[in-house]
Amino acid sequence: MPTMSELDQRCVNAIRFLAVDAVERAKSGHPGAPMGAAAMAYTLWDRVMKFNPRNPAWPDRDRFILSAGHASMLLYALLHLTGYDLSLDDIKSFRQLGSKTPGHPESERTPGVEVTTGPLGQGFANGVGMAIAADWLACRYNTPEHPVVDHFIYALVSDGDLEEGVSAEAASLAGTLGLGRLIYLYDDNGISIEGDTDIAFREDVGARFRAYGWQVLGPIDGNDIAAVETAIRAAQRDTARPSLIICRTVIGYGSPEEGTGTVHGEPLGAAHAQAAKARLGWPLEPAFHVPADVLAHMRRHVEAGARAEADWNALMDAYAAAHPERAAEFHAAMRGDLPAGWDAGLDGLFPPGSKPLATRGASGTVINALAARVPILVGGSADLAPSTKTRMDGGGDFTPEDHGGRNLHFGVREHAMGAIANGMARHGGVIPYTATFLTFSDYMRPPIRLAALMGIRVVFVFTHDSIALGEDGPTHQPVEHLAALRAIPRLRVIRPADAAETAEAWLAALRHAHGPTALALTRQNLPVLDRTVYAPADGLRRGGYVLWESAAPPALLLIATGSEVHITLEAATRLADEGLAVRVVSLPCWELFDAQPADYRAAVLPPAVRARVAVEAGIALGWERYIGPDGAMIGVPHFGASAPGDAVMAHFGFTPERIIEVAKDVVRRVAR
Repeated sequence: MPTMSELDQRCVNAIRFLAVDAVERAKSGHPGAPMGAAAMAYTLWDRVMKFNPRNPAWPDRDRFILSAGHASMLLYALLHLTGYDLSLDDIKSFRQLGSKTPGHPESERTPGVEVTTGPLGQGFANGVGMAIAADWLACRYNTPEHPVVDHFIYALVSDGDLEEGVSAEAASLAGTLGLGRLIYLYDDNGISIEGDTDIAFREDVGARFRAYGWQVLGPIDGNDIAAVETAIRAAQRDTARPSLIICRTVIGYGSPEEGTGTVHGEPLGAAHAQAAKARLGWPLEPAFHVPADVLAHMRRHVEAGARAEADWNALMDAYAAAHPERAAEFHAAMRGDLPAGWDAGLDGLFPPGSKPLATRGASGTVINALAARVPILVGGSADLAPSTKTRMDGGGDFTPEDHGGRNLHFGVREHAMGAIANGMARHGGVIPYTATFLTFSDYMRPPIRLAALMGIRVVFVFTHDSIALGEDGPTHQPVEHLAALRAIPRLRVIRPADAAETAEAWLAALRHAHGPTALALTRQNLPVLDRTVYAPADGLRRGGYVLWESAAPPALLLIATGSEVHITLEAATRLADEGLAVRVVSLPCWELFDAQPADYRAAVLPPAVRARVAVEAGIALGWERYIGPDGAMIGVPHFGASAPGDAVMAHFGFTPERIIEVAKDVVRRVAR
């Protein structure tokens, strides 16, 4: 095995000082980790990884995740040097408005960035999701003669990543499942922002990961290219376990303050940057220097990557000749395409006269109907499938012995579940969904937010969506959670009113290829609305619609979501019997409704009608945009209570009588 040559050393230093110079120019950033981890990252990218810089989306590339996203200049330097569409000018515009080199890696902004990282631990868990997706695709599509899915998932993880609880959750699951495609380099530099990691982190990391079921290699010298390569090759050979390679490094290597927290998160300063260059034999000027032989050496990956992809294309051609239908399905899966006719007939699942059904139950029916039509739908719950109704019958289980099942068992690990699903979506080839109770969306908020930031198709199923779940009490009764989820940009939150709207909610979620969807579903049974009497449920596609009205134009607007639509309808019919012209609007998805043309929104909620009442079993935050200054909100501005669901709802005013009382008061006030 080749040792480090002078050229290797110059390549490593080019990575280091591109990072140093970019941070200096930006006057902010994190130079320490790129300086310390440059050698092991170079080893992985130059000697091991399979990728094509001119086609970052090549399906069989190895994936690399910089979980320590604060070290973003390490990744940007590698991308630039190996020939991705990231110029030296892009490096120079690090952390500037509109640049392709933001402070932390963003997958939508920079070619070659696999996932958006920065919140520590998320990238670690994303990689577990990528490995699950890769193994599932390999089980589904590979043949002995045609291993069309044959790549690894690599990540560089930091002390901070391993301190975060989400990485512990994800590591435990990865070891349990035996995800042998997963190889992580642990940048063990012993330094945190506040100083030595000993102040808060003294555990035996190797012992912990062995207990999880990982292969642990090292500690090794992270500056020793030969040792790093040897460890990675050993990790590749263990196909039954994920691998953690412990690499001892020195943060800020070469700088006068190497090995201290000072170099973690701020520029070295001109004097120390110069001193580091002098110590490592690097030209003091110009900044952003890349020697010609370094660039030529690193850019050979452009041709090597093209050859690797061409070889894979030839393999795919042979595969398509032998298995044309499977090959076509594989390509469609990697593009995220949905099969022709996948959404036909689902509106007939719940015909008039159907028995009352909880929307979680309706969702389970829809999932199983979709499972037969959308073969890449894969998902599971945080040990709650019987309660969330999210099991695909006949789909098989993804287990340590069989990575081809479609039902995932995440265990009681909501945080990791969300991040793993994000990794599955970013890998491609699958459409992931997750499931837990709505109150536990708090445990998942970081990955939900990142899914929205990345614009990826993940379906987050949340059941037990209100105080109506009853006896479990306020710890399990979501009150502020709908508002909290609606506050996340680019996340669609859908709270369907009945089974038919639930079917439409799933259709909307799968059609939405460039963003996540959260479904809020009931535990309690709800009537299935007779759509020959009420408006068709496909009104959900526009976020909100006129469900029913007694007369036009209306004098009163009653607006509701989810389970509260039914009691609102009952109140509306009684008000209509008293001669009031009342309209009921079902508003299951604010984000879809707000995206409609102004004339549609005005037709549903006429601005001239000031008498408005919103009904939703949650806090009122956000409803002011729909009820206006004269309207009223029947909500839950406090925690719930432990009692049967009907009793809790009645106790807190979710009755037709209370709606009628509030509506009459609003009408009187508006009339004055």
